[in-house]
Amino acid sequence: MKLTLVLHPSRSSAVAVAEALVSAAAERGIAVTGSPADAQRVAGLSAGEPGGDAVVAVGGDGTVLEAARVARSAGLPVLGIHAGTLGFLAEVQPERIGPALDALLEGRYVVSKRMTLEVTLPGRLVVDALNDVVVEKAVSRQTVGVAVSSDGERLVEYRADAVIVATPTGSTAYTFSAGGPLVDPDIDAILLTPVAPHSAFGRAMVFSPQVELVLAVTSDRRARVNIDGQTYAELDPGASISVVRGATPARFIRLSARNFAHIVKEKFHLPDA
Repeated sequence: MKLTLVLHPSRSSAVAVAEALVSAAAERGIAVTGSPADAQRVAGLSAGEPGGDAVVAVGGDGTVLEAARVARSAGLPVLGIHAGTLGFLAEVQPERIGPALDALLEGRYVVSKRMTLEVTLPGRLVVDALNDVVVEKAVSRQTVGVAVSSDGERLVEYRADAVIVATPTGSTAYTFSAGGPLVDPDIDAILLTPVAPHSAFGRAMVFSPQVELVLAVTSDRRARVNIDGQTYAELDPGASISVVRGATPARFIRLSARNFAHIVKEKFHLPDA
């Protein structure tokens, strides 16, 4: 078995967890490779191109998102090992690395598919997203006007700090902090959430995964497009992007039965009702 490691770019605690992973893998005859930069940071890690049987992320949710991009490009599933703060995407706690590797070797896992989004930017550039697509103000002290259409029907115009289009996986990220709903990632849906809206209607909405949403800048100032936390474009007044369900889902390795309610209770330390 061979694993590809994707490591948090700066967190020292992630390096320690990655070294524990490499050591436990070597004991089981599992090869682990990573980027040349990560190989310099992690003792025992060999440099190599993405490939093998799975991509393993060591870090927080941002690292898992990066690993998911690598995994989709290589046609592999991704397994997250938690080395961050509040994370929803990592499956394995550091103290469970050994049992997790044993489960991989013995095939005691399932692969869960997560819905993605396909974003068409000006210039017909197409980008995939696992978490969210954000059209936000480009100048900090200003708002941005964004008109939203659903399958060609003009729906609502927000004047807000930003407008987020998210997957259920992304419902625990930026859209959650903006007041959007938490959605079980086993559900396929497209979420629309304005951030700090200055509009009469400022509610979040949930759409069928079959719809196409078009977001157009209606203000006289530019907006910025962020996809899974990375800036991809700036939109001039009148410019638009379209968002549809992605053709290729992300694949996550699950080692045990998953209960969304239990995960929410655990992450937010909710008492029993």
